[in-house]
Amino acid sequence: MPELPEVESVRRGLVDHLAGRRVTEVEVCHPRAVRRHPAGAADLRARLVGRRLGEPARRGKYLWVPVADDDQALVAHLGMSGQFRIVDPGSARHPHVRAVLGLSDGQELWFVDQRTFGGLAVEPVQDGVPCSVTHIALDPFDARFDLAATVDRMRRRRTEVKRALLDQTLVSGVGNIYADEALWRSRLHPRRPTAGLTRAQARSVLVDARAVMSEALAVGGTSFDALYVDVNGGSGYFARSLSAYGREGQPCDRCGTPIRREAFANRSSAFCPACQRAPRRSPGPPSLRLRRSSDRGRVRGSRP
Repeated sequence: MPELPEVESVRRGLVDHLAGRRVTEVEVCHPRAVRRHPAGAADLRARLVGRRLGEPARRGKYLWVPVADDDQALVAHLGMSGQFRIVDPGSARHPHVRAVLGLSDGQELWFVDQRTFGGLAVEPVQDGVPCSVTHIALDPFDARFDLAATVDRMRRRRTEVKRALLDQTLVSGVGNIYADEALWRSRLHPRRPTAGLTRAQARSVLVDARAVMSEALAVGGTSFDALYVDVNGGSGYFARSLSAYGREGQPCDRCGTPIRREAFANRSSAFCPACQRAPRRSPGPPSLRLRRSSDRGRVRGSRP
């Protein structure tokens, strides 16, 4: 799924093509493209045709285009493979085009989605943010992002540090790729309990997350295949700079130890087992420790 650098690359590419343009036509080519718009394709078309678009905006991994002079926005859920393409009219249709917006300058905006997990919807806006995005936390690039407060909230969570980084209600924009990279830079194991982090460690991993995403944004994000491209069809090149994600079996850039990959929440975590030491297993509460000790004694006593 595109993460903050990829979504921001798309947003920047859309600004010059959408801001101030009017929508002249909307064609829905696949019903799944508007399944998040309960009123259906005809209603979405009625809400957009003839309307002027504002400057595309983003929070974390969420992207939307305000409808100017109205408290509504066109919200894009990119899913696993959603893309926007700006093309000239009459261009040969991509086989996975799911919706087309005609623009007043004659160009077309294509929503391309191979796996059809993404979609478009027109939603009410509250304080400048679509209703479906209001629960999402600020991301580290937002001027209002409070690093100290986020550090404190992270340390109060009863979870693992990678799960905390992926929690979009704590800090948004970080996905599997940049979580692995931030943890590698901070030398923290993905399963490290957040309650045991020092304030300096929690701050470090959040700062490193912003740093690695900033570096990725500078080269257009991370592309492993054609599922992520910018609005002109270009790929991102940060895959060449990854230190952990996607490097299983390759030597760690710091110590040379082979990078390890482990299953994690229907995905995986990549880390250096030497630089990012696994947390010690908790001994459990006293009653459990006593029971374990008693069990070991019975086993020893049962031997001939």
